Amino acid sequence: MEKEFLDRVEGNAAVRTWSESIQREKGDSLTVGYESELWDFTRVSVTQNSLQELKEIWDSWGDDMKQLCYCSYGDLPHLLDIKVDEHLFRAITQFWNPAYSCFTFGKVDMPPTIEEYTALLRCPSTQAGKAYSRAVNVLTFVRKLMNITGMSEQWITARIKQKEDCKCIPWRYLRDLILAHSDIKKKVDVFALNIYGLVVFSKALGYVEEAVSDLFDKLDKEVTPVPVILAETFRSLSASRRVGEGRFIGCAQLLLSWFHSHFWKVEKVSCKVFSKNYYPLEELVTTPRRDDLSEEKWIAILQNLQAEDVEWRAPWMIRDEILYRCGEFDWVSLLGIREAVGYAPLLVARHEMGLV
Repeated sequence: MEKEFLDRVEGNAAVRTWSESIQREKGDSLTVGYESELWDFTRVSVTQNSLQELKEIWDSWGDDMKQLCYCSYGDLPHLLDIKVDEHLFRAITQFWNPAYSCFTFGKVDMPPTIEEYTALLRCPSTQAGKAYSRAVNVLTFVRKLMNITGMSEQWITARIKQKEDCKCIPWRYLRDLILAHSDIKKKVDVFALNIYGLVVFSKALGYVEEAVSDLFDKLDKEVTPVPVILAETFRSLSASRRVGEGRFIGCAQLLLSWFHSHFWKVEKVSCKVFSKNYYPLEELVTTPRRDDLSEEKWIAILQNLQAEDVEWRAPWMIRDEILYRCGEFDWVSLLGIREAVGYAPLLVARHEMGLV
């Protein structure tokens, strides 16, 4: 998609006027007579890849290597240190509303947004101009891995495996490559590819799948990964809710970081106000969290949330332009690595954007 990703973005004043007009005109429904309701209990699994070896590789690097990774891929490495509270995650999943692509916590409707995920990851300016779309004539998996790793066709071909319905490469081969590669930039690239494959889009545990390599191969072409990350998060949550079970295969670390940023009042933890050199993920990693609450306790808390319990605009968010529509359509289509999903943040999150 060559068109600039944010070329349809307008200022907050225009957004507020439009949002209030839509609410008056259409109410809070997708179709006439539709009533939004949450479905029955979902038995969702949040099984994660073991990240210990990736952490050890990161810890062994010097400041120059780490800085190169930050400059190329933003704060992606901080995801390795974010603890996934499985009780909390399974609890918030029960409040996902597929009809609106948002969470409905008691009297609070909120979705994570493109702008928030971009701020959390502090994506480089080189990854901010275009939305991802899968080309008709794509490079083969082998060719994409050759581009990313710098290795030969024979090396790549010998290591590709078929895992369920997709081609993959076992992460252990990429781990060995990080440790042995003579090209510093390629070391960093392969390291980041593993974070995308094992943390951000972890479909096949222990493997990096072909669809991940397609997005990753485009990151140096001004393509932002954020809408894709959000799309896969929405898609996985909705799929689990529809069937009543399943394994979440989006980025649980990023979703929980978003949750903590808005619901710190509920958790009764301190929250720093944004400053010039504030790095949200780094701060969230070091903030002590309660980990003694059961899933049932979290569900009871979230069922009774009031508007005053929520920090509508995360303290690290700067007031800026936001993406809220596509042309004349109220919904924006987010393209994931597997399918597209609908996104309409202002139908449920006007407060969060600082519009009221």
